[in-house]
Amino acid sequence: MASIRIETSVAVSPETAWAAFRDVGAVHTRLARGFVTDCRMEEGARIVTFANGFVAKELIVDVDDESRRLAYSVSGSPRLSHHSASFQVMVEGSGSRIIWRADILPDSAEPTIRGMMEQGAVAMRQTLEGADK
Repeated sequence: MASIRIETSVAVSPETAWAAFRDVGAVHTRLARGFVTDCRMEEGARIVTFANGFVAKELIVDVDDESRRLAYSVSGSPRLSHHSASFQVMVEGSGSRIIWRADILPDSAEPTIRGMMEQGAVAMRQTLEGADK
């Protein structure tokens, strides 16, 4: 199983960053503008459309306010037989550190998913840092 870990620093408070993450239906407007172009909610899940045209159904596994952690899993993807992921917002100086983890199968999907996560991390930093201005 491929495991991917992406970390990025953002110059916003953990409270500001977490507020955007926990608003699971607004990922396209509050968290990753340009990377995610649309998001609609279904019972226990969100349907996310990415800028590259990929559409994923993300089951929301847990939204933990105490640890500022969001866990989700992509289901029904013909490209992935397994996907589980989480975001965690940590304190870093006067800002935040975002830790994004994903475990996926097949291993051959790792370069594509890693590339998307790297693009997503850039979009998150730009969106979050723009939110405090």
